[in-house]
Amino acid sequence: MKDDDLDYFKDILNQQLKELARRADETVEGLLAATINEPDPLDRAAIEADRNCTLRLRDRESKLISRIRQSIEAIEEGTYGICEACGSDISINRLKARPIARYCIKCKTKMEAFEKVVGL
Repeated sequence: MKDDDLDYFKDILNQQLKELARRADETVEGLLAATINEPDPLDRAAIEADRNCTLRLRDRESKLISRIRQSIEAIEEGTYGICEACGSDISINRLKARPIARYCIKCKTKMEAFEKVVGL
């Protein structure tokens, strides 16, 4: 992969990382500031449901942050864009669609088919 391509993907990954970190900070601030003083049980339940949904989203985003950091490390180590299963290059179009991709389309398709059969 060309240096320009690597710089392009590193910039995208860093932008995503900054945005996710900003959202995480906002969530923490919001949770610290929020207190549930609603006397109505239905209102409290709705607030709790919203809070639980937000926490689940942030949990998924924290996993995404980890994957983004791994991709940035792979760029620095020179292994970014190489399929972890077969060692072939991951297409630029796939990386543009999913910059954290670790597998080429062929290997990922095989993995998903296997997971479907096994029931994962």
